[in-house]
Amino acid sequence: MNLALFDLDNTLLAGDSDFEWAQFLIDQGVLDREKYEARNQAFYDQYKAGTLNILEFLAFQLKPLSQHSRVVLDQWHDVYMQKKIQPMMRESARALVARHAGDMRVMITATNSFVTAPIARLFGIEHLIATEPEQKNGEFTGGVTGLPCFREGKPKRLQAWLAARGQTLQSFGKSWFYSDSHNDLPLMAMVSDPVAVDPDDKLRAHAVASGWPVMSLNP
Repeated sequence: MNLALFDLDNTLLAGDSDFEWAQFLIDQGVLDREKYEARNQAFYDQYKAGTLNILEFLAFQLKPLSQHSRVVLDQWHDVYMQKKIQPMMRESARALVARHAGDMRVMITATNSFVTAPIARLFGIEHLIATEPEQKNGEFTGGVTGLPCFREGKPKRLQAWLAARGQTLQSFGKSWFYSDSHNDLPLMAMVSDPVAVDPDDKLRAHAVASGWPVMSLNP
């Protein structure tokens, strides 16, 4: 069997689900626009520049989850999927996922699992490795459980996930990882077949220098 790993934001999605979740809460009036919008944009810019402090960002991003019940959050998430996520799901991305129907498919993303689990299901991806928001009695605390699935944390989380299944990357004949971001270079360097998808400038330069395929899912 082969392994197909997919980044989510700006790879399968034509946009960033983490950024859009905060924007959705602002649009709904749940978060104060003046207070949150500039910080949301600043964190996103830091991510793209490779300077993001993931723990600072998660403290910002996960706090709203702790301030509302899971029932209410799930209701909001349904609307978020309709308004923000479905318009960012391209047929080309669906086709890429379908191309790996015979492989073990895993979405691996820094965005937290509350936001991303329904998106993985909508893409038909069977497995998800994501940053895990802490829960107590079914409600979110605003904290993080375990290692964030970001930069060097991605390969560590993947290795731990595979080990729990009695596997390693060497258990697979081929392993693909599709990503747009230079933040994912630590994991891309580990798989047999890294693929840069509509990459940022740093990843594009690295991919070209390394002879990695570069593809686009844009129309």
